[in-house]
Amino acid sequence: MNRKKALILGSAAFVALVLAGGAAFLVLAGGKELKYQSQAALRKALPVTAAAELHQRGVALAAPLKCADLPGWTKEKLRVSCTGTTSDKKPVQVIGSGEKETHEASYTILVDGRPVVQNASCLGADCRSGEANGGG
Repeated sequence: MNRKKALILGSAAFVALVLAGGAAFLVLAGGKELKYQSQAALRKALPVTAAAELHQRGVALAAPLKCADLPGWTKEKLRVSCTGTTSDKKPVQVIGSGEKETHEASYTILVDGRPVVQNASCLGADCRSGEANGGG
C-alpha cells in the first residue's frame, strides 16, 4: 500500500470513528431538550402544569397561581416562582427552573411550607411523555 492510499484510508477511518462517537453520544444523551426554551414560555406554562400536578395529588387551589420571574434568571438559566393558596387557605409556592447547558429542568411545590413535589423533572401532563415524576 502506498502512502497516499494509507492517508485516505486513515482519514476515512477517523471520520467513521468521529461519526460513530457522535451517534453514540446522541443515543446516550437522548437528544434531550428543555420542554420550555424561554423564560416567557416557562412563566406561562408553570401555573398550568403545577395546578394539574396539585390536582392529581388531591390539592385544590382557591384561585389560579400567580407567577413571576425570579431574580438572577438569564437566557441560559430559566427561573420562575408561582404563589397561591389552597381551597383550605394554605400557602402554595412553586419553583421551576431550567438549564439550557445541561438540558435539565427542576420543579418543587410547597404547600404550607412542606414539599409536595421536590426536584421533579416534570409536572402534570408534561410527565405523561415518559419523564420521571420526582415526587416528594
